[in-house]
Amino acid sequence: MGFMKKNLNPEVFGFFDECTNAASYIVKDPSSKNCAIIDSVLDFDVSSGSIKTIFADKLIKKVSENELVVEWVIETHVHADHLSAAPYLAKQFSAKIGIGSNISVVQEVFGKIFNAGTEFQMDGSQFDRLFYDRDQFQIGNMSVDVIHTPGHTPACVTYVIGNSAFIGDTLFMPDFGTARADFPGGSADDLYNSIQKILSLPEETRLFLCHDYKAPGRNDFCWETTVLEQKQKNVHVGGGKSQKEFVEFRKERDKKLGMPKLIIPSIQVNMRAGNLPPKEEDGEHYLKIPINKIYQLSKVDPWFLNQIKEIVDEENKI
Repeated sequence: MGFMKKNLNPEVFGFFDECTNAASYIVKDPSSKNCAIIDSVLDFDVSSGSIKTIFADKLIKKVSENELVVEWVIETHVHADHLSAAPYLAKQFSAKIGIGSNISVVQEVFGKIFNAGTEFQMDGSQFDRLFYDRDQFQIGNMSVDVIHTPGHTPACVTYVIGNSAFIGDTLFMPDFGTARADFPGGSADDLYNSIQKILSLPEETRLFLCHDYKAPGRNDFCWETTVLEQKQKNVHVGGGKSQKEFVEFRKERDKKLGMPKLIIPSIQVNMRAGNLPPKEEDGEHYLKIPINKIYQLSKVDPWFLNQIKEIVDEENKI
């Protein structure tokens, strides 16, 4: 694939939020104090509607203790199971927020689902940088290669930095398998092809995951593996499983999964780069609950899938 040229290998500090089963990372250039934060988490209590920054403050503490310079706060995708703390962290460090360029596809789909209104821009302009497939950017002296890895969502990307790759929701730990592909715009075929891109990286490549759910028989949370481990042991795609086998399995499994408990608040916030919806006339923020819309879309309407395909095809022409 042309990646893994001579490059600095990052220093990686992982943080795991058990409330959302999500991993966040501080990725540091070993030759400087410069770093990036990947897939941050904002604490949200759905029963009370309260927001806190306890988890994000752990990252701030680590940055401060090591006198790091945060250049980027980046996302592997629009998360459906936790709120992003990107604006909070970016403001704290005067950093830029980035995400994959197909964010506009997600915004078009969910902007309509949540009736976000004409003031909601569906062009990704809420983010400082949109990363296209095979883009490159810098964290200090480290070069970062961007690979579009759709399937879980249309906007998923993987960041390859030296001997490490931050793969979002594609692969989980080998004993737990792979991410679901039934969200609006998701595709089991696309997910399989994206996973093959990741598995084509050198076998010693460190893979940093977005989630872990502790497979039966495992007592500890884990969020790092390697390409070789995934090739050999992944229970969904390891051992050379064919695309047909995987797609049939993934579709059947996804039919049995419920929606993530935080999908409604998460998408509304994360499609806005982690910002809450605009304040209403009383000066307060509100989140919407669309009745039956997300459930209906998860049942895979062929017309709707065709609309998504048209949007993605149009984005890929740019």
